[in-house]
Amino acid sequence: MISIRNLFKNYHDVPVLERVNLDVERGTFCTIVGASGCGKSTFLRIVLGQERASRGDILIDGKALPEEPTPERGIVFQRYSVFPHLTVHQNLMLAADFDGSPLFARAFGAERKAAREKADGLLDRIGLGQARDRYPSQLSGGMQQRLAIAQSLTKNPQILLLDEPFGALDPGVRVDMHGLLIDLWKQHDMTIFMVTHDIAEAFKLGTRLIVFDKVRHDPDFPNAYGATITYDLKLKNGSTGDAARTAEFLATENLTTGRASNVHQTNSA
Repeated sequence: MISIRNLFKNYHDVPVLERVNLDVERGTFCTIVGASGCGKSTFLRIVLGQERASRGDILIDGKALPEEPTPERGIVFQRYSVFPHLTVHQNLMLAADFDGSPLFARAFGAERKAAREKADGLLDRIGLGQARDRYPSQLSGGMQQRLAIAQSLTKNPQILLLDEPFGALDPGVRVDMHGLLIDLWKQHDMTIFMVTHDIAEAFKLGTRLIVFDKVRHDPDFPNAYGATITYDLKLKNGSTGDAARTAEFLATENLTTGRASNVHQTNSA
């Protein structure tokens, strides 16, 4: 269980997030949408531990969130965050190498054998087994993003944070990545928070849709108030029909126009 209580975040005197309250059970796939600049990526960085909230609490299983990133939380960015000087296989071995010997950055013996088998298994699962000895520059965008996701799973995180991971991919590649992500989510029983600007993608992948937006606007002071959760929708994974109509409503009434609702909803779509 992840519990977020009365979370606020300011950059100097400018509020970005305010009054964010959320309870998320283990294994939930939360997709996060909202207008550009409303604090979605900031929220992910706070959950990761890369940034600190100005005030408020985040609890994981009743314990305070560690102040710095830990192996229990993995992250994948839109820009592929892999090491360009290492091969595909070496990228997946790196975490085990640092754990095995911080001085030499290399695992040895049985530890290295187990890490190699795990890396090979991940490569086969994401369809990169034939590319194990290639460098990231020799991979397509979709292959690089698959590698970035696999790299984030090497430490078996309980929480996976995705910041528009498929935004730069072609539509056909995105569909393939959707299937891969759903499979990995089910196999690893992770809690996922995924930021996306694609409403259809949010409904397709998520079991819960979170909308961030500002509920108060002052034309004389446009940055005077931060964003909060304006919609909290429970979804059936891969749902259509009512979900599609709800998505159209959110796109036209809340996100596209920038208008905000002061209604916090929890429905099933």
